[in-house]
Amino acid sequence: MPLRASCLCQGIALEIAGQVRDMLYCHCSMCRKAHGTAFRARGRVRTADLRWVRGEDLIRFYASSPGEERGFCSVCGSNIFTRFAARPREVGLALGILDDDPGGRPTCHVFVGSKAPWYEIGDDLPQHQEFPPGWSGVTPGDGT
Repeated sequence: MPLRASCLCQGIALEIAGQVRDMLYCHCSMCRKAHGTAFRARGRVRTADLRWVRGEDLIRFYASSPGEERGFCSVCGSNIFTRFAARPREVGLALGILDDDPGGRPTCHVFVGSKAPWYEIGDDLPQHQEFPPGWSGVTPGDGT
């Protein structure tokens, strides 16, 4: 059974047939600003596993870094996913748009060196200054 995802206004709806993997909390300044909060909860999804239910025409993209575009709903502003020129077969999914439980949970905090000074991380998950060792194919600013 696919996972359902949607934006705040319900104009955009997606189904995800595959696994949401590599879930984490990103504290980089771009994620904080894009989401208006202390961090972004994100995961990776294969583009082949995404199916638009409605609203594909509502998504707009902002080029936040070279080769990286953050997609959001043009009506309500909800962050949907980030696409990468270097990795067209996957997107960085904003976990906040999920309507269903993906089963997994974020496993770490990344870019904690640029976390919001007013926020204290209160869990026992590993904290990394950048991405964890062995994190393949990801570039800084990709804390989608």
